[in-house]
Amino acid sequence: MKICTIGYEGLDIDAFMSLLAENDIETVVDVREMPLSRKPGFSKKALEAALNLSGREYVHMVALGCPKPIRDRYREDGNWKRYTEGFLKYLATQDDAVAELAALAETSNCALLCYEADHNFCHRSMVANAVKEKTHARVQHLQASAVRTENYPGAIPLIFA
Repeated sequence: MKICTIGYEGLDIDAFMSLLAENDIETVVDVREMPLSRKPGFSKKALEAALNLSGREYVHMVALGCPKPIRDRYREDGNWKRYTEGFLKYLATQDDAVAELAALAETSNCALLCYEADHNFCHRSMVANAVKEKTHARVQHLQASAVRTENYPGAIPLIFA
């Protein structure tokens, strides 16, 4: 069993859909707390419609999104370590949602969706790792191009082997 992750930063909807097709993704699990985007095609209703037209399922798991206070603090201080600690503390309270995601991943080839291109600096990696700990699933991070980390000087990326 595997669980995939994908960020849509730098992708248009066509490139995103191609990446899903190339990796046989059946279900996109949106782990954004607020599934809104200024990028055409990536807000909840538009994305769900595009996925359904392509024969894929859309699932929004709001409980696995990063809470606003944690996001706001990160915007203010840019402290990735503090963000990680805050989100992991929150995630530890979401056992039911993680179990629901794990059950879904056992029956469908899933990709966890968020905006950030670099999975090392996105909460979706932490969510995928929580599923891995529960099910021993293999985690695969889908990317269309090279990972960009220049936006995070001095940050230590998350590595989940």
